[in-house]
Amino acid sequence: MITKPRILFMGTPAFALPALEMLHDSCYPVVAVVTQPDRPAGRGKKEVPPPVKLTAQQYGLPVFQPSNVKDASFLETFRLLNP
Repeated sequence: MITKPRILFMGTPAFALPALEMLHDSCYPVVAVVTQPDRPAGRGKKEVPPPVKLTAQQYGLPVFQPSNVKDASFLETFRLLNP
């Protein structure tokens, strides 16, 4: 039996959604999703979550939104996920 790799998905815009959906639908073990932080948008500058975050939450996946992926605390979290 072939073991599927544990995946840490990294993406933000809508064009990344088909890849995340394919991984989920194919039962790949996505251990977490990393996406950019919510950003202000529109005239009211209301915080808007990235499309990948919304889909990951629908799938029940852990979502991380570090301001800097090189940050030591995020790198430690990444290491503990063991993708």
